[in-house]
Amino acid sequence: MTAPSKKSKKTKKKSSGTRPALHTVTVLALLAGSAYFTYALRTEEQAKTPAVHVVADRNGAGGITAGSNGAQKWERLQSPARSVLRDGSGQVLATFTDGARTATLTGPSRTFGEPANTASRVVTENWVRLMPEAWKQGAENQQWFKDWFKKYYGSSEDDVFATAFQYVDKAPVKKDAQGTPFAGDASFGPLNPTGSEGNDLRLEQSDFYDYLGKPYTFRNGVTKQPQPARYRAIDCSGFVRTVFGYRARYPLMPDDTPGAGLPRTANGIARSALGADVIPLKGTGPEHRPTSIDVIQPGDLVFFKLDARTKDRLDHTGIYLGTDSDGHNIFISSREEANGPTIGDKGGASRLDGNGYYATTLRSVKRL
Repeated sequence: MTAPSKKSKKTKKKSSGTRPALHTVTVLALLAGSAYFTYALRTEEQAKTPAVHVVADRNGAGGITAGSNGAQKWERLQSPARSVLRDGSGQVLATFTDGARTATLTGPSRTFGEPANTASRVVTENWVRLMPEAWKQGAENQQWFKDWFKKYYGSSEDDVFATAFQYVDKAPVKKDAQGTPFAGDASFGPLNPTGSEGNDLRLEQSDFYDYLGKPYTFRNGVTKQPQPARYRAIDCSGFVRTVFGYRARYPLMPDDTPGAGLPRTANGIARSALGADVIPLKGTGPEHRPTSIDVIQPGDLVFFKLDARTKDRLDHTGIYLGTDSDGHNIFISSREEANGPTIGDKGGASRLDGNGYYATTLRSVKRL
């Protein structure tokens, strides 16, 4: 298994830079059961979350309560094809994209930060979760969805964002019942004996099983052994696989072989048939930078072409978070310059807007 290299600016190319609606009574009952922003929620969340993940003491969703804005309704939108649930005033409560398991639910406002590396913060009302099945038009009427929606709409259980920030610099260690650390400050990878600052300083190919320090048998029967030198390390695609796969339970593949699971590398994930390509890959050259990123939403996977040595392969990936406190479109990814997951600017500003390092090297976006 070979993972392509993704490096700093010194190694990049010079040119890179309603239909059917849920019955009103059913939706109202689900909303009523969510107990959106209670004192108990604030107390519980503040007690269990690390300093890098703060739940703000306000409801930025506008105080949604059962029946306060009239009947809810479903709406079908295109590009990409998706179903949107709105309240009576038109406010979006949830978004579900055809072919994708990722759902974005509106909930209590939270603030995510990484004070060790940046003053930037992400204040968001979006809660990103994986559904048990890929969405398709009319799924709102199916029992699997009704059961899932009842459980997770308004839930304070860790979502994709909360999980992602459990691996940034100085994030506290979390252990399972067997005492195995499954979360906490992650590095990118071990030092490269032949590398240097800005030039392959750290080795890639650290996956979630390296971070855990335990062998892992994939659904196709292949078992991968962790390397001791990579303990508690995850590279960029390893980070995405940790958050969406190991933690959120999206199926995983041991390599880039086509299949029903998440491939091993950024290039493999981007080119797979999984999910919905909200910004399809058209090429890897600088002329293939998307002309607009308006279609992306929180939770989307973003893919970059950073390194000339990887030829036509995409070589970096991260998770889009939304707009930060400075008004920029920000993402989180594991990178060697910051030695782990970050929203900071070591190795390039973590922004998709403007003409910075990552903004100009963005090539595609997938909703898993």
